[in-house]
Amino acid sequence: MTTSTRRGLVAAVAALGLAFGASATQAADIESIHFLVPGGAGGGWDGTARGTGEALTKAGIVGQASYENMSGGGGGKAIAHLIEISDSADDTLMVNSTPIVIRSLQKVFPQSFRDLTPIAGTIGDYAALVVNTDSDIQDFGQLASAFKDDPTKVSIGGGSVAGGMDHIVVAMVMKAAGGVPTDVKYVPYDAGGKAMAGLLSGEIQALSTGFGEAIELAKQDQVRILCVTAADRLDAAPDVPTCAEAGADDVEFVNWRGFFGAPGLSTEKQQAYIAALTKMYDTEEWETVRARNGWVNIYNPGEDFSAFLEKQEKEIGSLMKELGFL
Repeated sequence: MTTSTRRGLVAAVAALGLAFGASATQAADIESIHFLVPGGAGGGWDGTARGTGEALTKAGIVGQASYENMSGGGGGKAIAHLIEISDSADDTLMVNSTPIVIRSLQKVFPQSFRDLTPIAGTIGDYAALVVNTDSDIQDFGQLASAFKDDPTKVSIGGGSVAGGMDHIVVAMVMKAAGGVPTDVKYVPYDAGGKAMAGLLSGEIQALSTGFGEAIELAKQDQVRILCVTAADRLDAAPDVPTCAEAGADDVEFVNWRGFFGAPGLSTEKQQAYIAALTKMYDTEEWETVRARNGWVNIYNPGEDFSAFLEKQEKEIGSLMKELGFL
């Protein structure tokens, strides 16, 4: 082989490699996303970020996904961090959910969703009340009776601060079952994973948590789901009654989860994220993640998300005042 021929082959191979490289880059709509999680590993925020990242990358919509857990201040630490780094955070999406509305109302942190760039609400997760499978409590009726007999002897935990979403849910359910909501002996944990560990270790008698966090452990026979705050029984657990069926009349609650960008995020980047999430919904990869976690598709992009948040703020604020949390 002559030198000129060898050089020609090298050049051809190099050009082919560049072509494949360019093709691979173009295959992903967004090169990378860094997911900021305002709580610890194992909770609902963590699972939502990692599940969304898994679907986006496996479907080829996003090239790479990375994750950062930042607990503290009921989620306020991560919000403040995202605002602080806003000039260099074009690739960062923070996952959040109903607690950003609740904790802002409670002044747990000074910011609200208005200080960020709403990207989209993506899923809903119903709440559930669960017990350890070793518990003497077999159904919600027994839990409600024990609570009404002596609420000081029934410790119910959750992966949020006192007066947070998990606390509000159990207070709402117990009120609907005929109990006094402000009598709930609530034990707060930092993230759902730690709360579930508290239940399994016997620190608490029952747990208020997301259905998606409970269903896998229920399948492994580690926990018993007493009821779920859906209007109808869920396909993922058809034997689990709704809380209304179980004795908490007219109770229904769904916790949205979604994503926010930094303040000042360009409209172009915001629309790119919305387009990527919209595309994700039609993929098999997303359906695998969604079904595995028992999530409900509730999609509110852009301005629709902002309008939804403003409406929820009014509704939850009214409920919290009724329950004595504001």
